[in-house]
Amino acid sequence: MKLLKKTGALLICAVFIFSMLIPLGTRAQEETQTEKTEQTDEAAVLQQITLSVGDGQDTPVFKAGEKTVLTINVANKGNKDAQNVRISPVVESTDKWPFEMDKLNYELELGTIGAGEQAAAVWGSDKAPLTVSADVTGKSYQLIFKITYDDGEKAYETEKYVFVKTTAAEKPADDGKTEEPQNPGGTDGSGGSGGGSDLSGGGVYNGDITASGGSSGNGSVPRVIVTGFDTQPGEVKAGTNFKLIVHLKNTSRQTAVTNMLFDFQAPAAGTDAAAEAPAFLPVSGSSSVYLENIPASGTKDISIDLNARADLVQKPYSISMSMKYEDQDAVQYDGQSSLAIPVKQEARFEFSEIQISPETVAVGEEANISCSLYNLGRVKMYNVKVRFESDAIQGQEQFIGNLESGASGMIDGIVTAVAESYDDSNCKMVLTYEDDAGNETTVEQPFTMMVTAMQEMTGMEMMGEIPEETGGGSMTGIIGAVAAAVVIIIIAVVVAVKHRKKKKTAAEEEELMDEVERFTEDER
Repeated sequence: MKLLKKTGALLICAVFIFSMLIPLGTRAQEETQTEKTEQTDEAAVLQQITLSVGDGQDTPVFKAGEKTVLTINVANKGNKDAQNVRISPVVESTDKWPFEMDKLNYELELGTIGAGEQAAAVWGSDKAPLTVSADVTGKSYQLIFKITYDDGEKAYETEKYVFVKTTAAEKPADDGKTEEPQNPGGTDGSGGSGGGSDLSGGGVYNGDITASGGSSGNGSVPRVIVTGFDTQPGEVKAGTNFKLIVHLKNTSRQTAVTNMLFDFQAPAAGTDAAAEAPAFLPVSGSSSVYLENIPASGTKDISIDLNARADLVQKPYSISMSMKYEDQDAVQYDGQSSLAIPVKQEARFEFSEIQISPETVAVGEEANISCSLYNLGRVKMYNVKVRFESDAIQGQEQFIGNLESGASGMIDGIVTAVAESYDDSNCKMVLTYEDDAGNETTVEQPFTMMVTAMQEMTGMEMMGEIPEETGGGSMTGIIGAVAAAVVIIIIAVVVAVKHRKKKKTAAEEEELMDEVERFTEDER
């Protein structure tokens, strides 16, 4: 009876173990399926479409009045196809578009652009070319394009821009009394050329000359013009002092000019409450410059030290220069010129505290790195990208996009630990962005991430790493293991029972032999 009780207890234990392992197997299968789903979702997140325009193209130059075509390359730098790609120029006003507006709609369909491929968007053709506006002034134009596309599930929209250069139409020849250059603007401190009244890109405009107090003896008007200007330093930054050097020329071949007085006045500008103040103020307090003379057909330079207001928006600002002078017959002349001085704003930004989760990882594990980027400057940051660099981690580059002044962007990346490291500042976050001229700037932000050696697997963990042959392989294996354990227990019970019976039979036979021997001895 005791043996049967023990056997029953063992069977009950086996059934209990079997009932406990089935839910565990089901739960393990569900967790495995969840991990697969999460990995699939994460792989989908890593897929992206990054469209860029104008890569590898030289800046085109268009001449006033010519018939031409505009070709812009659109490249897909992502790892997923961009479908139903459409591109159209954003024309806010005709003075920002260097071509004649002869169509109502300039949108083009580019179809599908595969990952790593590019397509050409072409406006104009041999039969229907674009016509460059006759009044282009030689400045550079920033052309903005709206691009729409989808990835088969969601629709996206972005804006990209390129720069094109223009050449102004040639001016008619003068009457010979005043030899004024065909392009009197020269080269300014920003590299732009003047010669027209449009100073939005930086340059020079010369007005008319008026005479008073008599007439020149030879009938010629000695015209003094500005042929160009330079700034020291070459790039004027808001909130700094700079020297403005103006290049002058007396266009008369016969008459010298003397007793020259120049006065500089900048218009009110700015973004703060004190915007009524001029954009540029003289450092010395005086806005006038005196020059003794310029000989016939001669050139001279004048200079003045100025300060650019700290709150100026990044763009060209005009400064008016009036001039008074006279010739040898005491005839007085008044003139007016305007200069456009590009002002740059320094990009200012800060990172919030870098958060790493988990704080310590082992080789082969992943970690999430996140922080905020604050644009504290007065300029827009274009094409902001972030990547993580280190011998200890690897991760994909993250594209944040354009960041307006006063806005913030979120940096959130996943990295994989590839090497053990315990050093301080062993990693760095590399930020790259472009200004409105397409110039790229790179900034590095160091941080520390602890990476330990790869963890060794225990016996149970190693069993958990056995690959599944089919979707239900894990469950089948667990049930088989439980069944095998039950069979082993049953076999062990049967063997134990047989052994106990055999032992009991041998004992009974031995006792019977002892009784026979005692009975025989008593007979004797």
